[in-house]
Amino acid sequence: MHIVQLLLPLYDNSGEAFEGELFTGVQQTLTERFGGLTAYVRAPAAGLWKEGDQTVRDDVVVYEVMTEELDRAWWFTYRESLRMRFRQDALVVRAQVVELL
Repeated sequence: MHIVQLLLPLYDNSGEAFEGELFTGVQQTLTERFGGLTAYVRAPAAGLWKEGDQTVRDDVVVYEVMTEELDRAWWFTYRESLRMRFRQDALVVRAQVVELL
């Protein structure tokens, strides 16, 4: 079993909030493909990283799905489509192997 997490920004690089329809579309795609999802949206997570001497902040929501098989080709294509829709240089989609107890 795998948990796949998507970290999606709330704002574009100019500080404008993304339309809610973008997030609704992601929720629908993941729910249809994987039978459900967990969305961490009430308190956005803060992503911080260094660009030269400057610290950059990004508020993100996290969507998480569980899947038996990890279809890397599908995830690569989906991540790239999200990266384009959210106008990002990079977008984090990460997977972890999990053991259900």
